[in-house]
Amino acid sequence: MDAPKLPIRPSSARFFPFISRSPSSTHNPYRRCIWISVSFLSLAFLLLYIVVSSRSSTSARFGIVIDGGSSGTRIHIFSSKGIMGGFPLLDLKSMAVMRKTPGLSSYLGDPELSGESLVELLEFAKEKVPNDWHKVTEVRLMATAGLRMVEVGLRERILESCRRVLRLSGFQFKDDWATVIPGSDEGVYAWVAANYALGSLGSDPENTTGILELGGASAQVTFVSNEALSPEFSHVLTLGNTTYKLYSNSFLHFGQLCADEESDQERTNIDPCSPNEFSHGGNFSKCRSAALTLLQKEKGCKNLLSVFFFLIFWSICLFYLGIHHTLCSPDNCLYQQCHLGSSFLPKVQGEFIATENFYYTSKFFGLNPRSSLSDLILAGREFCEEDWSKNKQKYPSATEDLSRYCFSAAYIVALLHDSFGIPLDDRRIEYANQAGGIQIEWALGAYLTQATNSLEKNWTKPVLPDNIMLLFLVTSTLLAFAAWLGYKWKQPGLKTIYDLEKGRYITTRVS
Repeated sequence: MDAPKLPIRPSSARFFPFISRSPSSTHNPYRRCIWISVSFLSLAFLLLYIVVSSRSSTSARFGIVIDGGSSGTRIHIFSSKGIMGGFPLLDLKSMAVMRKTPGLSSYLGDPELSGESLVELLEFAKEKVPNDWHKVTEVRLMATAGLRMVEVGLRERILESCRRVLRLSGFQFKDDWATVIPGSDEGVYAWVAANYALGSLGSDPENTTGILELGGASAQVTFVSNEALSPEFSHVLTLGNTTYKLYSNSFLHFGQLCADEESDQERTNIDPCSPNEFSHGGNFSKCRSAALTLLQKEKGCKNLLSVFFFLIFWSICLFYLGIHHTLCSPDNCLYQQCHLGSSFLPKVQGEFIATENFYYTSKFFGLNPRSSLSDLILAGREFCEEDWSKNKQKYPSATEDLSRYCFSAAYIVALLHDSFGIPLDDRRIEYANQAGGIQIEWALGAYLTQATNSLEKNWTKPVLPDNIMLLFLVTSTLLAFAAWLGYKWKQPGLKTIYDLEKGRYITTRVS
């Protein structure tokens, strides 16, 4: 008798081959190893992509601005850790600054040595910027009023000496990143820094704050103006989705140190700008008048220089008629109104922050940040007309600069009230060097402007770390280990047989 034929159970692999339970498919260690390796490899690359993307979008980015000032050179290391409101989000803990004296303009006798003054500053920057970021961190040298007053040929020799050092610094640098910036740009950058610190960048231009700077060699005024401005003073600045029409002007030679030195040369032995019993002077009103005369004395002369070629023949012809004298008179001006020198100044509008020597003078006299000019007059008069010995007792922390604060107070009043027309009882000026815990410096504004303008094209660009090969080596080792574990790990196989006694198929485990 023939043996009974067993019914054939259709295999699920005919319809679903990927879930076949046959031992040949489930117990194949090589196929399992391949699938595990592919899975781990995909996961590893996914994690690597997340790490790199996170590094490029949220980790700190650095920028270096070297401020070549008149009295010294400062290197600023700025760091931002992301984007907020369309602007870089500063990482205040990673920012640093170092100052070195003297300034670049002191190397007139040997300009080739000026670059060496940057070496110590750059070493400081290398310590503050992580090694991975050196090659992609931009370093820019921006010289200000000190080098503006230097003859062009000599100025270029100083800059070239600095470029040679910057090329070898290890940071990203281009030759045209070492330059002397116009004073108006310095004012615009300071305006950007101030309004960033106040949180008003990106808002209505009418809600922004103007800035007044009183440096050593120059003074800057920058604010949003609704008046029609000549191209010389008009600066259209677009940051994010907002455009600002700024008036910005730099008054070279009108910085406090330059003005004080000029005033020293012209004062008599009885000096009204020094406290009593120091040089037998001390009269605040007369010191203020002397400061105003100093501010106005070059008004027409600068005017004459600006139109020299146009008026040269008229000046020669009319010289003997005395008309040349009117060209240098304090009332002469090429514009409808001139408040300082021959420079145009529109109506001062809005709130202001007064920094640098404005702030230092107010702080010296212990004035409130929102003090009026009347308050400064009272404090200045009391100081100027007080005995020198009493002033030394009252201000023990001040040393050789103590005698200069009489002139400083008088000069500020002559500048802001007598020249700019700001009322004596006006309290819209805040004397401060920082806002929101952020130091207000034009170098910060330069960094913010550059970083904001390059956000779209650079901020999301992946930046791979320098030790990428080490990262791949570690990843490969982990993958190999995972594959080995997968090979050793075996699930029990399944075997399907037909049970003659029960008359049906049963599935058993195979060890």
